[in-house]
Amino acid sequence: MPKQFNKLTAIASPIMRGNIDTDVIIRIERLVGNSVRGTLGKWAFGSLRYLPDVSENPDFILNREPYRRAEILVTGPNFGCGSSREGAVWALQEMGIRAIIGSGFGDIFFANCFQNGILPIVVDKKIVDALAADIEATQGAGRVGIDLEAQTIVSPSGRQHAFEIDPRRREGLLLGLDEVALTLQRDNEIRAFQS
Repeated sequence: MPKQFNKLTAIASPIMRGNIDTDVIIRIERLVGNSVRGTLGKWAFGSLRYLPDVSENPDFILNREPYRRAEILVTGPNFGCGSSREGAVWALQEMGIRAIIGSGFGDIFFANCFQNGILPIVVDKKIVDALAADIEATQGAGRVGIDLEAQTIVSPSGRQHAFEIDPRRREGLLLGLDEVALTLQRDNEIRAFQS
């Protein structure tokens, strides 16, 4: 079951490069084997986080304080495009990411986020850029707040932004339920229809 999501106030990290695909989030070779879940967080963004000698790349934002403790990503357009690799969501989750704010996501990645308890928020690019600028102005010290019930984001400077979300997906995250569990909540109606 996905982890419940209601409110989150946390460090946010801007990763504003566009078209970061699922292969950049987690390389396919890291998904080979029978028991990869629980081991993927350290390999998330591997090609960006690590140098060829596997030491940390000091230029990558998630390798710097306080961003290495980020629970929210603010991303460039079309984040999570590419293949339907659910392992990309697992890798982000295992590195501590609970929400991603961007102007657009790959469709399958977007759906996989909800199924695994990560909140993907789509807002206008102007809002994304303003959030990223606000975060950078505080060098990550300012926190970003997300209230799923109220459907609002609060920037480090206190600016509030509204966002829209599909009511069923919102309900699933608020209750910590995936699509199957949400459907089973209507078991009586389903049985009545079948009869």
